[in-house]
Order: sequence, then structure tokens, then C-alpha cells
Amino acid sequence: MKSTITLMMMLISTLIFAQQSSISGKVIDVQGAPIAYADVVVKGSTIGVSTDENGQFELTKINGEDFVLQISFLGYKTIEETVRLQDNTFQNKTFVLEINPEMLDEVVVKGNLGQNLSVAKLGKAGIKSMDLPQAVFSLDEKILTDQQVRSMQDVLMNTNGVYIMGATGGYQEEIAGRGFSFRSDNTLKNGVRYFNGMMSELSGIEKVEVLKGSAAILYGNVSAGGVLNLITKKPRFDRGGEISMTTGSFGLTKPGFDIYGPINKNKTLAFRWNGSYTKQKSFRQDVFSESFYLNPSLLYRINNNTELLVEADYTQDTRVPDFGAGIVNYEVIPNFPRDRFLGVRWGRYNAKQLSASASLNHKFSKILNGDVMVAYRNYDTHLFTNARPNSGGLIKEDGNWSRNIQRSNASNDYLLAQANLRADFNTAGIQHRALFGFDSDYSSSATLAYDQFRNYDVVNIFEDQPADAGTNIPEMTLNRMTINPVNRYGVFLQDLLSFNEQWKVLAGLRYSLQESVSDITTAATGVTEFGTKSSDGVFSPRLGIVYQPAKRHSMFLSYSNSFELNTGVDVRGNALPPSTYDQYEIGVKNDLYNGNLSVNVTAYVIDVDNLAQQSLANGNTDRNIKELSGAIRSKGVELDLMATPIKGMRVVAGYSYNQAQYTSSNIYIVGDYLRYNPRHTANASVHYNFTPAFKAGFTAAYIGERYAGRNALAAGSSDNRRNIPVDAYAQLDFSASYQFGAFIIRGKLGNLTNAYSFNVHDDNSVNPITPRNFSASLSYKF
Repeated sequence: MKSTITLMMMLISTLIFAQQSSISGKVIDVQGAPIAYADVVVKGSTIGVSTDENGQFELTKINGEDFVLQISFLGYKTIEETVRLQDNTFQNKTFVLEINPEMLDEVVVKGNLGQNLSVAKLGKAGIKSMDLPQAVFSLDEKILTDQQVRSMQDVLMNTNGVYIMGATGGYQEEIAGRGFSFRSDNTLKNGVRYFNGMMSELSGIEKVEVLKGSAAILYGNVSAGGVLNLITKKPRFDRGGEISMTTGSFGLTKPGFDIYGPINKNKTLAFRWNGSYTKQKSFRQDVFSESFYLNPSLLYRINNNTELLVEADYTQDTRVPDFGAGIVNYEVIPNFPRDRFLGVRWGRYNAKQLSASASLNHKFSKILNGDVMVAYRNYDTHLFTNARPNSGGLIKEDGNWSRNIQRSNASNDYLLAQANLRADFNTAGIQHRALFGFDSDYSSSATLAYDQFRNYDVVNIFEDQPADAGTNIPEMTLNRMTINPVNRYGVFLQDLLSFNEQWKVLAGLRYSLQESVSDITTAATGVTEFGTKSSDGVFSPRLGIVYQPAKRHSMFLSYSNSFELNTGVDVRGNALPPSTYDQYEIGVKNDLYNGNLSVNVTAYVIDVDNLAQQSLANGNTDRNIKELSGAIRSKGVELDLMATPIKGMRVVAGYSYNQAQYTSSNIYIVGDYLRYNPRHTANASVHYNFTPAFKAGFTAAYIGERYAGRNALAAGSSDNRRNIPVDAYAQLDFSASYQFGAFIIRGKLGNLTNAYSFNVHDDNSVNPITPRNFSASLSYKF
């Protein structure tokens, strides 16, 4: 593996007085990201500095017009360059640091172990984690590669408190954190919302960031659990690439490629293009999937202060929907063979998603920089299969299930424009890192809903389907078309005030305005019912206090909130205002033993006391008539640990406890737990480089008991719904790789102990987790 670091030096001053000079500059990597804590020294003298978290530095009082500047970073070959201050071309000169292969693994480990010194792009302000009064976690490309991740389930085996809450239909991975679902508003790719109602392709991902808890001040209408950002591979100015072929259990076949390099001799233009094709059957009878992925990008360094990044991302996925089995009469999950498939064999879920973005970053001065982004995303889905068990035909106690057929089409166009301006300045001895931002997006969804085809046939969940079951494909009748345009606007201001090296305050405020309407056209009559336009404006504050008794130790206390827009009306027919989620968080962050051990502990409480629930006033039975009478409290504690106990070994571990319950409700039992959320999760991975060519390791995750089904209704109801416990389970994976020359062999054994559990949605989609499996790949790097 070969990489480079490009150093851009900008000469901003001439001789201050006889023979003394001042030089400032910035160190960035091949992708344009700042390199923190690189060493920049004048050879043969005691003059030297380290770059800050933004990769910037300044050398002052340098004697002489000519001197040798020495630039180094752990694991890279140090370079020396004679600097002539009268040479005007120096400020535009680019330096390249090549990786020292013998130190590569140590570099990657130490570079990541500064979890609290790194800067998450999710934060927008360029604030390192140690200064941020909020829990942040990131996974770099080395972790993703070493663990050979292929799904979000693989990724989230490393993130305590963020987990897969369901896999409805077998064509999506539903994510949740801190007791709340991550909607598509909460999942981002390169900072842009992406549709998570389909499987994610991860071969083009080089980093995963998780900002736990409220992120409303930066992203507006997002749920309280947190925000996840997938960062795709970026263009590089060194030439290279990789081609690979992966095979594995259930007939897995996956060729892939990744190429990158400069486009012109001046190395101001660079590209990257990666993609993959995947075809696989399943451990479930008659189930298969096929997907295609492309991720091209282009980087143009216009000058030392300005660069333009253009990216695109396309995924096409086809698979047989699999809703598993339902639950009979809200009792325990049925005991049936793991491979039994109960859906129609001809069923399909076809999904496509395309996104494109252009980001312009510019440095106006040493203290002022900003960026502008425009983005477009489209998704289109077609679902034609059996209806979910119990939602389309109840399962009887003897296991007989009269299957219905469902069909729906959904498409969405999403446009985003945003701008961020960052400033570093001092006032009255207080250092400021200010962020001002504006964003505007437009989303238009079109949904076609068909009438269910009822009583299609009967199968028994305790028996395999007959070979001739469900072979005919019925004609479906279009019921209605719904058009739902949404406009969102947001403006925010945030400032990190550093009173001294110990005390810091992060304060900010956002105003969000959202306008939406739903127009419904009935297919039979062609009549359109135009909905009433709703408009909601919400303020989202943020306040945090950070105390750092030492440079690598931090304690914080913070408050922030988020909001959720409500549908329906109150008893007077008026639109409901948004529900507000208040989050209180306290934590400790530590980087110990020269960065070889990072330990973070966070505790939080999230309260919502104006949750929209069906109104029962005057005997109302209309679920669209609601009142803000519900309340939820989610509280918990999280522990994150990263360590390098010996050279070449990396340990990642964590634990979380969460308790999310109804604290007030007019329809649910107070004290009932929210569904799908395990109270305990834990993770641990150990990977070791036995030699420069051979590495191996284990990854383990524990998901505690959680509940599915439906929350029981309050006393007096004749409904038999209730929460259904889903057993805890632990999963253990093993992965290894060996490199010889330009070739790399990788292998992975998943679910070594063949743990058996389920992802369950309500009482109607019971999907077993993947049993013991393997994959192997051969790659050629050039």
C-alpha cells in the first residue's frame, strides 16, 4: 500500500527585520484533508512547530534568507527542502511525503487512536473531539478493511449504543441509537441525506462517523438518537488502484475495482473511480440478491486556497423480499428452521439510488474559511410481493396463514444547497471558533399504492412451502397516488469560546422552517384531494461546557434539543406543533499513554413530554386526531475504548446501557419499554499484525434482550397486543489477510459460534440473523 502527503507552503510575509522572517503554511494529505500534529522544523536549529488540528502552522523569527525546512510525520519519509525567501514560486510549491512501508501499520494505528484529537466532518466547524461536548465515534479505512465489512451490521459491531433494530423485508438494515430510530434524515453520505430503505454498499466507503445524540443544530429535522455519516473514497494525487474478486457462502460472487491518480502534470486535477457487482443467494430458501455500484469523483485544486470536489454515487439493488414469519397471537417467536422461506418466490424489491454533489472549499485568510455544497439525490423503489404476516392476513394458532399480495412504487427527488463559514479570532483575550451556516433543501416524493390482493393462497408457517405454491402473479389495482413536496430552510450560528487552555464553552442556535403538503389522487375517479399546507418553525439551541485539566483529558456537560414534526390534527382540527426532545449529556474523554489508549465515558438523558398520540376525547377512534399527551425518557451510559497495547495490535471495545420507557401516555402503559432497543450492547475487536504481510483478528458484538410486537394498550382495552421479548445473542467474527508482492488474500469467518437470533419488526417481519458463513477474496494492487 502506497500513499502520499502533499504539503502546501504559503509565504505570507517577507523579512520582518534584518535577516529575520516569518512563514506560515498548512499540511494536508493527498485528499486535501488537514494533517494535525505534523512536525515542521528548521534544520540545524531549535526552531520548529507542530501543525494544529487544522494542519496549519507558523514559524517566526527565522534567521537568514536561505535555510533548510524539514517536514515529517510519523511513518512517512522525512523530506528536506532548501527555502529561499526571495523565490516567489516557493509559496506555490507542493511537497510529497511518501509512506515508509516498515512503519505503515504503526502510523495507521496511532493516527486513529487520537479519536479525541481527530476532527469529524459531521461537526462542520472543524472542532476536534476533545473540545466537543458530545460523544463522537469514527471508524477509519483500516478498521473497515481489516474487518472486511460488507454490511451496516458489520460496521455497527464496532459502535456500542448504535445498532440494527430491524431488517424488515430483508431488503434494508434499520438503524437505531439511544432508543430512537435513525430515519433517512439521520443517515448521511458525504454530509448529504441518503435513503436507508435499501441495502448499503460499503465497498466505496473509507470512513464512518457517528455523532451520538442530538444534531439538530447542524442538520435540522433529525431524530434524537444521533447521526451517521458514510464518507466515500476520495481522489488521490498518487497513481494506483486495486482490483479484487470475492467469493463465499451462499454462492457469493463479487468483483470490484478501485483506481485513482492525477489527471494533469501539475497535479491540480485528480480522480477516483471505484465500483462493484454482487450476486448472491441466501441461507433462506428461494431468496437471492443482485446489486451494482459505482462511485466516481473528481478533485480540482484551483489554487492553494481553493478546491472543488465533485462526487457521484449510484446503487442498483434487486432482491427477493423476505418478511420471515409472523408471531402467533403475540406469543413467543415460532420455532421453525432457519432456512424456511414463506414469501412468494416471484416477489421482488427493486431499488435504485443516485446522488451527485459539488463542494467548493475556500480559505479567505488565515482566520476565515468556508465551503459551499450543492447536491442532488434520487431514489426509486418497486415492491411487489406478499404482504407482511399479520398485517395482511392473520396467522392462526395452527400456523395457517392466508397470504395477501401487496404492491407499491415510491420515488423521491432531493435537492440541497448549503454554505458554511468558519472564523477563528480573539476578543478580549477569548479565542473564538465561530461557525455560521445556512441550508435549504427540497424533497418531492411520489408514491403509488395498490389495493391488496386478498386471500391469494394459504401456507403453514410450520411447514415448507409446496413446490407449486404461489406461482401465479396477480393483476393489481392502483388505489391512489400521493405527492408530498417538502421545503426546509435552516440558519444557525455556533461559537466555541476558549477562555483559557482549561475552560471552553460551545454555544449555538438554529432556526428551522419546514413547509409540506400531501396531495392525494384517487385512481378510480381521478379526483385529487389537495392537502392543507403545513408550516412549522422551530428553534434548536445548544450549550456545552468543557473543562480540560490537561491537554489530553476533557470533561463536559451539555444541553441540546431536537424536534420531530407531527402529522394529524388536534380535536379542533388544527395542525399539531412539533414535538421537542431535550437532551442532557455529561462525559469524560481521555487520551492516555501518548495516545496508545483512549477511554471515553458518557451519560445522557433524553426527554420528550409532548409526544403526539391518538386523542381519546369524546370517544374518538380516528387515529388522525391526536393530542400532545405522551412522554418518553431515554437514559443511559456509554463506554468507548481504543488501545494499542503493543506495536501492531489494535483493540476497539465498548459498552452501552439504555433504558427507554413511556413516562406518560393516554393509550400505552406507563413504564413500558420502547420496542427494538436492547438495554445492553457491547463490542470488542482485536487485530494484530503478526508480520508486515500477515494480520488477523476477532470482532465480537453483544446485543441484549429487546422487545418486538406492539406496546400493550392501557387498561380497559380488549386488544391483546403486547411486547414480545427477543433473546440476547453474541456474534463472533474472524478475519485475516496475507500480502505477497502486489497480491492480497483476505478471508473472513462470520458468526463463528452460529449464534441464532432474530431481527423483528412489530409482529410481522421475523428475520433470522445470518448463520455461520465465510468469504474469501484475492486482490491485486498497482
